[in-house]
Amino acid sequence: MWREGAALILIAFGANLPGPLGSPEQALRAAEYRLGPLGVSVEKSSRIWRSAPVPASDQPWYCNSVARVRTSLSPEELLAALQVLERDFGRIRTIRNAARVLDMDIIAYDEHLFDEQGLTLPHPRMCERAFVLYPLRDVAPAWVHPVSGKSIDDLIDNLPPEQQIEPVDHEEENA
Repeated sequence: MWREGAALILIAFGANLPGPLGSPEQALRAAEYRLGPLGVSVEKSSRIWRSAPVPASDQPWYCNSVARVRTSLSPEELLAALQVLERDFGRIRTIRNAARVLDMDIIAYDEHLFDEQGLTLPHPRMCERAFVLYPLRDVAPAWVHPVSGKSIDDLIDNLPPEQQIEPVDHEEENA
């Protein structure tokens, strides 16, 4: 066990290909549901957002969401569990930024700074990605980046203007 009590974690979900469970939107919600048996409790789910691929490509647009969750799993245990879940959904890791049926990333793990065994927290590229920041604001509007000290709104204001993102769901969903 990582520590006593349950840590507050932010997990980002993305998909732009249909998979065994249907559309990318269906895969995101199904993946959230499948976290429970892994010892991860979803407290709140963001709206689903559609975003253009980053970097720009001819891939289909992505569906993205963020869930605010609690778990007593360590960061490494949680990452391993998410990777198993991705494989269960049909994810095959090929090249970086390839189209995928499901991608799950730990964005932040409480306010912990972590850099071990291929896992860096908070996620090192999150501040550059509208598809992470907009859904993150849905579930944690008061969140502050533990390294930069910037609020979620400040991070969004500093995004590159060419990133395209729009909500699919117009109301936030509570898990």
